[in-house]
Amino acid sequence: MSELAAAFDVRDHRFGAGADYTVGVEEEYMLLDPETFDLAPGAERILAAGADGPFGGNVAPELFESLVEFHTGVCASVADAATELRGLRDHALGAAAAQGLRLGSAGTHPFGLFERERIMQRDRYEALVDELQYAVRRELIYGLHVHVAVADPDRAIGVVNAVRDHLCELVALSANSPFWRGAPTGFASCRHMIFSAFPRSGPPPVFRNFEQYARVIDELVSAGCIEDYTRTWWDIRPHPRLGTVEVRVMDAVSRVEDAIALTAYVQALVARYDGASGPAAHPVIADENKWRAARYGLEATVAGASGALPVRERIERTLRELAPFARNLGCERELAGVETILREGNGAQRQLRAYAAAGDDPRAVARAVAIG
Repeated sequence: MSELAAAFDVRDHRFGAGADYTVGVEEEYMLLDPETFDLAPGAERILAAGADGPFGGNVAPELFESLVEFHTGVCASVADAATELRGLRDHALGAAAAQGLRLGSAGTHPFGLFERERIMQRDRYEALVDELQYAVRRELIYGLHVHVAVADPDRAIGVVNAVRDHLCELVALSANSPFWRGAPTGFASCRHMIFSAFPRSGPPPVFRNFEQYARVIDELVSAGCIEDYTRTWWDIRPHPRLGTVEVRVMDAVSRVEDAIALTAYVQALVARYDGASGPAAHPVIADENKWRAARYGLEATVAGASGALPVRERIERTLRELAPFARNLGCERELAGVETILREGNGAQRQLRAYAAAGDDPRAVARAVAIG
């Protein structure tokens, strides 16, 4: 599910090519020195070592040599995705250990410096650096992406439009990047502030239908602004080549249980709004609510039609709305993990507790986000 190396015409889409609401999950891991917990290069070695193995198709390079992506295949259910995610994490841990490395999972490394990280030697990354310059070079961030299959391109656009209003909930639940360059930022998820320097990022625009979306992409491609639609990095977007809606707004999370719960939340949201009318959040409100969730995490208060509302209450309300869809999808048990996040806190809160307990030592935070 990594981005394309060659241009793709969005009208050659695969919406409806498979079963509705199948899911796929991508996790971006940081590679760590096992003693110092500094970022460490090793992606090329992991890719080479596993190329001919059973998971060779589930690992992909990313921008930096200290970053590697593992992704599931197409899963019929969230339960199947959970099984595959656990297996992938076990494999990734073993692959890293074989190269003398550890894995970490968070939205940012707590004290890493992008100036010290080597960019992968790939044409697409070199082209990105050439075009976007500083915005790319400082993009030392890690995300969790969830794909859900939708049967019809217009319905996919409707889902994207509606789920924009729920981005703040997903940010608050997944927030796992309170540190940057060795210091607390005051944000639960500073990853969003870093990535906002990219063009075509943040909450997506509202499109009337798929044809309008396709025409916009055509204009950008024709003008040489983008290679193809994969160079739109919105928080949620249609992914025509895969026939999915892709939710990209979440930080990488340290606990696999959180990744599974968030996958269930996304799948149920897509089912809720597939072919149904959804909230018409004004772009200003969607942007503001996302910013507040990134700043305050689960303690955010966001704007709505009835005034201010704690994001926790919004999430609880959404969980009630999603309950019948979760039952139909068979992901009730996995969705219950969202209640665990509300009760125990998100990754940002755990990182800040580790930092304080260690006497404000960011290296203790790196140890806390190491997995396995």
